[in-house]
Amino acid sequence: MGKVVLVTGVSRDLGRRFARALAADPGVARVIGVDAVPPRGDIGEVSFVRADIRTPVIAKVIAKEDVDTVVHMSVIATPGSAGGRGTMKELNVIGTMQLLAACQRAPGVRDVVVKSTTTVYGASSRDPAMFTEDMEPRRAPRVGYAKDVAEVEGYVRGFARRRGDVRVTLLRCANVVGPHVQSPLTSYLRLPVVPTVAGYDPRLQLLHEDDLFAVLHHAVTHEVAGTFNVAGDGVLMLSQALRRLRRPTLALPGFAVGSLGSALRSARVADFSPEQVAFLTYGRGVDTTRMREELGFHPARTTAEALSDFGATLPRTGGRAERLLDGLAAAFPEPVGDTDRPEALHPVDDDARRVPGGHHG
Repeated sequence: MGKVVLVTGVSRDLGRRFARALAADPGVARVIGVDAVPPRGDIGEVSFVRADIRTPVIAKVIAKEDVDTVVHMSVIATPGSAGGRGTMKELNVIGTMQLLAACQRAPGVRDVVVKSTTTVYGASSRDPAMFTEDMEPRRAPRVGYAKDVAEVEGYVRGFARRRGDVRVTLLRCANVVGPHVQSPLTSYLRLPVVPTVAGYDPRLQLLHEDDLFAVLHHAVTHEVAGTFNVAGDGVLMLSQALRRLRRPTLALPGFAVGSLGSALRSARVADFSPEQVAFLTYGRGVDTTRMREELGFHPARTTAEALSDFGATLPRTGGRAERLLDGLAAAFPEPVGDTDRPEALHPVDDDARRVPGGHHG
């Protein structure tokens, strides 16, 4: 008969597009898309049910629709899109609690797939070169999105213990980029002048939006349980990425980048947070051996290729962000080092400096 799949978070573009693609799979009987507000775009053959996963009504939806597979895509990183930090935390944490409680009470549920993020590892000066799935963050997150994700994953592990008959797949995805992705990182990379933390050049691993859809589809259709880091092969330094995108940069002290982040967030130009500033300072690397060898998934695009596809749609105009950057730059002396190089303030090609792809993608 095929799987009956419930997908949360379909009001957002990534959730809507994934649900629509999944509904076209002949091995899937039905896809039910759930969210508190209707999706804005075409959902194809997906059956939309307006329901808030923070309420017990989600249990009724699972029972009524005879759902056997749940794909949870409602953990969000941007408080602005949720209506504020408080609402964002409720959606992420309380929503996940209610959803898993509903799954626990539903005897027909056999598979649960959760889209998580490598943000759960944090970013600090004490991090290892590559995080494996068994490692903990060097500094436990205390606030924000990273804390939400840590709590969500805790609830997922608890559910897996209570329902040992359910296959639970947790996908810790690297930063997702692509022409249609709106996220803190893509908002940052779209700035007309990109602020960087003076003296630091963080590592980036990226996942193309098409590969996100592919790994979620793979997790639904292949019976492999566990926790998996998911990222495209290869690593780029932030300086390399910005040169390839031909974005002018401005190196600032770390505290100034944090102040700028608050200003950009207030102006609704980019969604900065303390954890975003930490990531732009120290970066992060994750080992993807388990993704390839146990999950059996291989991203179609490398980190560099994902960045290139994203960069093809970047705007080339200034605006409020440029004025904010100019005002902040005037308040601080130019850092010694990177700003002595022309490419620190002006975009140049990056053909000379390359980082090869590798098995730790």
